Amino acid sequence: MLIAVDFDGTIVKHRYPEIGEEIPFAIDTLKKLYAEGHQIILWTVREGKLLEEAVQFCRERGLEFYAINKDYPEEKVEKNQNFSRKLKVDLFIDDR
Repeated sequence: MLIAVDFDGTIVKHRYPEIGEEIPFAIDTLKKLYAEGHQIILWTVREGKLLEEAVQFCRERGLEFYAINKDYPEEKVEKNQNFSRKLKVDLFIDDR
């Protein structure tokens, strides 16, 4: 299954632009899904340095992603496409 997950309010408590406290069981659950063969996409409004910090936060806790703000790793992001688009995933985990 292809699963997209938000960061703020889903993996960590809302403290944007800072990184909030980890939400209990969030990372452990995502790691379990990954271990079961599911592909996990990090889908967040974070960009640049803030995105790098979020990815590093997850990696330090053993969580890796299939793709980050893309439907698949090889997807090319066009210039000036900072708008919301429909994801091609089976499940989207978000707080809103």
